[in-house]
Amino acid sequence: MADLPELKHMVMSFRVSELQVLLGYAGRNKTGRKTDLMGRALQLLQKGCSVPIQIKIRELYNQIFGSNRRKPTAPKPGEDGSINCPMDYSNRMHHDPAPHSSSLGMLPVHPDVKLKHLPFYDCVAELMKPTSLVPRGSSKFQENHYSFHLTPQQAQDIAMSRDFRPGARCEYTTQIQLRFCLLEISCEQDDHFPPSICVRVNGKMAPLPNPIPTNKPGVEPKRPGRPVDITPLCRLSPTLPNQIEVSWAADFGRGFCIAIFLVKKLTSDTLLGRLKQFGNRHADHTRALIKEKLAHDPDSEIATTCLRVSLTCPLGKMRMTIPTRASTCTHLQCFDGSTYLMMNEKKSTWMCPVCDKPAPFHRLFIDGYFVEILQETSDMNEIQFHEDGTWSPLKTSKEHHVISCSPAAHKSSHKESRSSSSSASGPAPKKPKMEVIDLTISSDEDSDTESECDSPQPMSSNAFGDVISLDS
Repeated sequence: MADLPELKHMVMSFRVSELQVLLGYAGRNKTGRKTDLMGRALQLLQKGCSVPIQIKIRELYNQIFGSNRRKPTAPKPGEDGSINCPMDYSNRMHHDPAPHSSSLGMLPVHPDVKLKHLPFYDCVAELMKPTSLVPRGSSKFQENHYSFHLTPQQAQDIAMSRDFRPGARCEYTTQIQLRFCLLEISCEQDDHFPPSICVRVNGKMAPLPNPIPTNKPGVEPKRPGRPVDITPLCRLSPTLPNQIEVSWAADFGRGFCIAIFLVKKLTSDTLLGRLKQFGNRHADHTRALIKEKLAHDPDSEIATTCLRVSLTCPLGKMRMTIPTRASTCTHLQCFDGSTYLMMNEKKSTWMCPVCDKPAPFHRLFIDGYFVEILQETSDMNEIQFHEDGTWSPLKTSKEHHVISCSPAAHKSSHKESRSSSSSASGPAPKKPKMEVIDLTISSDEDSDTESECDSPQPMSSNAFGDVISLDS
């Protein structure tokens, strides 16, 4: 099939939703993880898919990237040596030949690129130096092949680091780590995936971070930059090479690099121990910083006399035990170092929770002044610093407010209080009997109403205690 490489690249760029639509259209099982769905979709191409399925693949591809985007063309046999010539990994320099012409110029095979150090990984060995992803020809989608070997000691260290507990996942503490970055030598580079990246290790699809969805039309979702653990896919043998197949969409305005490292995974407890080994920053340093912040500025009409600081960690909302902050931060507020490291172990962001600025591990320190304050206090959560560098507890006024739940409850409680107060004061003295005068009858009717005076009449009393008959 002449369009097989082109269709293969299209399928590899599909998301889970597109893979499910394609498999459902072809009458295949569309349940499972993305790797399973991708494998079934590629089997359709290997066995020779029909013309309607080819049209469906192109239709799904155009829905993702837009129909106006230039479709990839299959590389000609003369442009890609991997099509006609078998790969000799013993004679290759872990890279494909350089292109005949490229807008990036002649890219160096091993550029002087430095990747940023990852705090939760100790680099043990460099299995493959940062190597350029070299595009060949004018095809949009490119494909390169690489290989690396393990020494007997490295293979043994990896195999012995696996967790063999019953029911445990296939995880290694000594890992083979795959990283991508931009081809830039000006500074240390963060992890950065090429567009439409797809990686196969020894013929198996490598799990990559899920792309971040975007609402912009025609813009491909980007994957979050982080390393990829390919240890379960590698051959842990010193005699067998490990083969890496990378396909990506060439961006002729930028270059990319690939590198493979042997690393040892660390935990937050290990990093916390290293943070303590750095030692506490002397308390006098913080006192001098307080004096500097509270120093009077003659040009300013507003003078700050104290600084309010909390002893509660902004992350865990609990009292700090290891007051930590970054040397790049300008504030005095600290956070709990143990909580900060545990949160970055789950998801590495390395952002200060107080000022939301970068706070990498190598910039962290334990504040000795806050350590002294936490040792001297046990029941307070807020303090204030003064101009001379001293501190004092922050006094908060405690006011008790009684709030009734409903008006009925308020009335009942009011009545109960009145009854209780009256019972406590003893029986009330009897009021003198007041004379009742009926103002509704005339003197001529006195004789007729004398007999009716004994019958009860509706009465009403005013505010002065006089009783007035309401009968007319």
